[in-house]
Amino acid sequence: MLHIKRLVVVLILVLSAVASSSLTAQSFQPNLKQKLLSAKIAQILSNNHYERVTLDDSLSAEMFNRYLDALDYNRLYFLQSDIQNFEIYRFSFDDDLKVGNLTGCYEMYETFKARFDERYAFLSKCVSEGFNFNTDETFNTDLHSYPWAKDRAEIEDRWRKLLKNQALELKLAGKSDSAIAATILTRYDVQKRNLDKYNADDVFSLYINAFCAAIDPHTNYLAPASAENFKIDMNLSLEGIGARLQTENEYTKIFEIVPGGPAFKSKLLHKDDKIIAVAQGDTGAFVDVVGWRIDDVVKLIRGPKGSVVRLSIIPASEGINSPPKIVRLVREKVNLEEQAAKKKLLSIKHNGKTYKIGVITIPNFYMNFEEYQRGDKNYRSTTRDVKKLITELQKEKIDGLLIDLRNNGGGALPEAVSLTGLFIPSGPVVQVRNFDSSVEVLKDEDGEVFYSGPLAVVVNRFSASASEIFAGAIQDYKRGIILGDRTFGKGTVQNLTSLNRYIPIKEPLGDLKLTIAKFYRITGSSTQLRGVSPDVAFPSVYRDGEVGEEAEPNAMAWSQIAPASFSPYGSVNDKLLAELRKRHEQRLKTDQELKEYANDIAELKARRANKTLSLNEAVRKAERDELEKKRLAKQKKATVKPKTELPDNSEDDEPQSSTDAVLNESARIVADIISAS
Repeated sequence: MLHIKRLVVVLILVLSAVASSSLTAQSFQPNLKQKLLSAKIAQILSNNHYERVTLDDSLSAEMFNRYLDALDYNRLYFLQSDIQNFEIYRFSFDDDLKVGNLTGCYEMYETFKARFDERYAFLSKCVSEGFNFNTDETFNTDLHSYPWAKDRAEIEDRWRKLLKNQALELKLAGKSDSAIAATILTRYDVQKRNLDKYNADDVFSLYINAFCAAIDPHTNYLAPASAENFKIDMNLSLEGIGARLQTENEYTKIFEIVPGGPAFKSKLLHKDDKIIAVAQGDTGAFVDVVGWRIDDVVKLIRGPKGSVVRLSIIPASEGINSPPKIVRLVREKVNLEEQAAKKKLLSIKHNGKTYKIGVITIPNFYMNFEEYQRGDKNYRSTTRDVKKLITELQKEKIDGLLIDLRNNGGGALPEAVSLTGLFIPSGPVVQVRNFDSSVEVLKDEDGEVFYSGPLAVVVNRFSASASEIFAGAIQDYKRGIILGDRTFGKGTVQNLTSLNRYIPIKEPLGDLKLTIAKFYRITGSSTQLRGVSPDVAFPSVYRDGEVGEEAEPNAMAWSQIAPASFSPYGSVNDKLLAELRKRHEQRLKTDQELKEYANDIAELKARRANKTLSLNEAVRKAERDELEKKRLAKQKKATVKPKTELPDNSEDDEPQSSTDAVLNESARIVADIISAS
């Protein structure tokens, strides 16, 4: 999936408007500010990016592709003849950037404007005429895989099926024919109004971000308004649901769940869920937000603390043909306390013996820098909180410890280092190679082991950055077992700098976020791209290349440097790992909970792989009814199934009905470690 589509909410504002909005009649011309910015950004990335970017024809071609995708990712506007006309710019963007020549940028955009107007006229006519849902035809939702349309007839047929699919979704949701037409036309009217407000600076931002995306997924240009929103978002200073959003095609979807927020605590929203409508309070009418600019969607979702917002979503876990679900959330401000590490105690009956396994869940790596700088000896941090939780668990006589880093996207790097130090005497934890090739080794130097008992760490595909550093160090020291799925693979470091530092004018110019360093494990292997592979792998819903850094075009490559000097501390060896894997595989075949979990994963993976939808109402309804029947059956079974966990004595208990097959199996593996030692 393209990086330009996967930027955080504040980086996507420009892209969402272009990809889904109408066009103004005016022609744009570059101004002096844009020319200066173009040349200066090219210079900064050439001199200061980690990989010292070379502006050549190869980079120009990649930028050309990224810009095309930003304008028309779904192949719904441009014709094959348009692309052929654009070819004169494929190998000139690199030279144009250096001198601030934006001719190609604006010409391609203006062609897009003209094509949008044509499609808008067609879709209005098509929707007004209505659709026949009794015919047998299908719609491939992976529009990006289509070739560029040869002529107007081909692209109009593509639009007809797209609109028919939208209409059928609304019909299955119970809307009348008139309401269906009104809803779809309103969606595209909103897009038209949004793009009518577009100006030359917006086009310039899109173009420069195509340049950045051609280099790596985490280097971005933030126009002045986006830069300000980014700072607000990072400070979590606004009240809402605790989720960061992004645009994908015409949908707003969940990019990240903020630990401790309403969405996180509800467990009803997940990464990649699509938001299709928003309602205020318990009785407010739903407002359809398909095709909206993302900043307008955010305005609807944000609101006063304590107020209710309802979202109509299409769950990512249910597949493309699932019916929408309503999620009710109470807005609140996310604070550090709610993001803090928490503990629970699992009592596992395993092979005729009961084991007490302590579980510490760490949503992210945090540190209260303000308290630390004030000299407050009781400042909050991940490491300090985990030490307290381990002490409490040890008083309850735990036999082993499980650290849960699933969905932990990272955070404060020093905390990943100091947390590792709780489990090893001392030594290097991570290496940081800077853009000037210098290598800094971050170490634990206290000489003490706070917890020396059996240890495992559970991760998934959304464990990233600092999580990968901690998991990698525990694995490299052979101190504990890594369980779950391969991690995200984000092994780069970014720096945010104001462009006004380089161009001394009073007008705000925005910020540049660029990659300046790379993480390496103490073995010398980078966490970039490959992440951390588990010692014992669990069934995964994701195929390789589908999610994570490797899914991003132009992601920086995996690489290796010299290892740091260290000595393994733990007792994990190949014989133990082979035994643990063997026992896990046996349980996958015999344990009912694990079998159901594996079957659910297989079904979901198959649904996610299916990109084709029937446009026949009877067929589509039967498929959806079958999915809903299975869901309700599983839900009913879950309410009556025997508990797999004994009562939890922790103050942070979760309802016993919310069993977690991954956590339970992870605890069994910790018990296997104990019994094998």
